[in-house]
Amino acid sequence: MTTTVEPAALYERTGHIAVIRLNRPEALNAVNAELSTAVGEALEQAAADPEVRVVVVTGNGRAFCAGADLKELAAGRPVAAPGHPEWGFAGLVRHWIDKPLIAAVNGYAMGGGTEIALACDLVVAAEDAKLGLPEVKRGLMAAAGGVVRLQRQIPIKRALQMALTGDAVDVQEAAEWGLVNVVARPGAALAEAMELAGRIAANAPLSVQYTKRVMYQVAESGSDRDPEWSRHEPWAVNQEAADIIFGSRDAVEGPTAFAEKRAPVWEGR
Repeated sequence: MTTTVEPAALYERTGHIAVIRLNRPEALNAVNAELSTAVGEALEQAAADPEVRVVVVTGNGRAFCAGADLKELAAGRPVAAPGHPEWGFAGLVRHWIDKPLIAAVNGYAMGGGTEIALACDLVVAAEDAKLGLPEVKRGLMAAAGGVVRLQRQIPIKRALQMALTGDAVDVQEAAEWGLVNVVARPGAALAEAMELAGRIAANAPLSVQYTKRVMYQVAESGSDRDPEWSRHEPWAVNQEAADIIFGSRDAVEGPTAFAEKRAPVWEGR
């Protein structure tokens, strides 16, 4: 009898939205090399597909992601995607794509799970989910972006409290701190994330992509994916992107559709 082994991450596209599902529910979607590879390849697929405008990342089962698979680490096996160190943890935390990433956080999202959420552009979390960086409780460090990104996204004293205690933070508190964009009822994180993704996907894709790129590129601290970005002069970066956007076909279509009182038909160019 042949046993079918499911991929460690699943990929599907609905309209202009791609959904990546971490798919090791029996291990609370803990990250091993197979999951990192599957997620990294899914992001590459989404980036290359002109029909995809937004990507949603979520977890199958009762957890978003429990972090690194400690059994794999204890056995001396790496959890990174072989051949792709540039992708970072889970094939995602250092993997830049221009299209917006939304984390739909369901359930447990501690350690690496929180670091995946920090790496996404927007976060929708169920009110019964838990976020936190407990690495210091295990003699470790949140090295997959936790200590790099956290203080860039919330006030540093909040970040230090969270990272130095290792304590879990409930979603309502995380939202007040600025870590979560939308608080969803239990079981509704993915639905709320899809609704948010739909509102973004309705906009001109080229405009969305360059808006994301410029906002990261001119951030005061530079991009956490590409430190070279911090060396660029902000207004020069802004003008370069504006020249591309205002010279696009979509920049003609948007005002035309408005004047004609109809929905725009975006070409992404």
